[in-house]
Amino acid sequence: MQIDLIETFIDLMETRSFNRTAERMGITQSTVSHRVKALEAEFDRKLFTRSKGGTVPTAAGLRFHDHAMALQRQWHEASRAVESAGAYEHAMRLGIQQDVAAEHAGGLLRAIRQEMPSTSFYMEVDYSGQMNRDLASGDLDLAILYTPNYLPDLHYERIGDMTYLLVSTLSPHLKDLPVERYIRANYSPAFERAHRVALPHLLTAAVSSGQNMAILSLLKSLGGGAFVSRSTAYRLADEGEAHIVVDVAPIEQPVYAATSIRTRHASQHRRIVAAITDLLAG
Repeated sequence: MQIDLIETFIDLMETRSFNRTAERMGITQSTVSHRVKALEAEFDRKLFTRSKGGTVPTAAGLRFHDHAMALQRQWHEASRAVESAGAYEHAMRLGIQQDVAAEHAGGLLRAIRQEMPSTSFYMEVDYSGQMNRDLASGDLDLAILYTPNYLPDLHYERIGDMTYLLVSTLSPHLKDLPVERYIRANYSPAFERAHRVALPHLLTAAVSSGQNMAILSLLKSLGGGAFVSRSTAYRLADEGEAHIVVDVAPIEQPVYAATSIRTRHASQHRRIVAAITDLLAG
C-alpha cells in the first residue's frame, strides 16, 4: 500500500473536501479521487460518501482512520531510520518550543550527546500546534512544548515551568505602566489565561507577540513594559535597560514532554526528558 494513498485519506478526513485536500497537497482533484478509489478497492469498501452537503466518511472510513494515522507514523519512522543509516546506530528528531530552545537547546544537546553518543539528533524549533501535528504524523519522535493537544496515541507529561517576569523601561511599579506602552506577550493559551486573571486592564495593548526574543526586540525599540523570560528579565535589569516590576507576580508557563504512547518508556526518550527536566529546574 502506497503512503501517498494513506496521507491523502488522512487529509481528506480532516478537510472533508476533495477540492481542499487537492489544494493542500498540491495535486489535482482527480488525483485525490483516484487515490481514494485505490484505497477503497484495497478494502472493497466505500470510505467516503459525496453529496451536495459535502464529503462524509463511512463507518469503514471512520474505523480505518486510527489505523491510517499509525501507518503514516510508522512509515515516517521507517523512512528516517533508513535515510539516516550511517555511523550512528539511532537517529532522533526532537521538537522544542521556541523560548525553551532559546535558553536550553545547547545545554540539552550537550547533555544528551554525552548520554547517547551513538545517536544522531535533529532539532526542530517550533510552536506547540505544529509539533503536536508532527508527533501525530511521525515526523517527530519527541517534543518539548507548552500546549498539549491530547491527540490519540500521544502521551504528555508535565516536566517543569518557564518563568516570565514583567519588566518595564519606565519604572519598577505597575502604576507607571500605561496600556499604550505595554507589549502583550501571548506565549500560550495557559499564559493568556493567567495574564487575563492577573492584569486584565493590559489585555487591550496594541502590540503583541508570542516569542520572547521578538518581545525583547520590541521592548528595546519601543520601550515600555512586557513579560519576558526570567533570564532575559535579569539580564535587562543587570544591564540597566529595564526594571523588574516588583508589584506583579511572575507567570509560570508549564512545559510538557510529548511522545507516542508506544515509545513513552523507551530509554532514549526517558534520558532526554530527564535532561530537559534538570535544565528547567536549574
